[in-house]
Amino acid sequence: MVDILGMMKKAQAVQAQLQEAQEALARLEVEGQSGGGLVNVTLTGKGEMKAVAVDPSLLAPSEKEMLEDLILAAYNDAKGKADRLAAEKMQSLAAGLPLPPGMKLPF
Repeated sequence: MVDILGMMKKAQAVQAQLQEAQEALARLEVEGQSGGGLVNVTLTGKGEMKAVAVDPSLLAPSEKEMLEDLILAAYNDAKGKADRLAAEKMQSLAAGLPLPPGMKLPF
């Protein structure tokens, strides 16, 4: 017979751990760069942009399009790092759970 009470307790514990992991990701900051460090973007682990730093040499009107491209590239670099950190955190959280193959957290 299945231990329903035990499963419910384990589900509640996992839910608490998931909430804790999401809060930790919100506090985490990652930095992305482009243009050899001419543009830096700082994001939280959840992808919220916190800061943008642009080298003054890129502020000339003739550099507008390149600056826009570099900001996008730096954002994407930081977002990729944040996504990898989030995936690692969720994977470690799910490591001890008896989840069916292919099922991932969060549900």
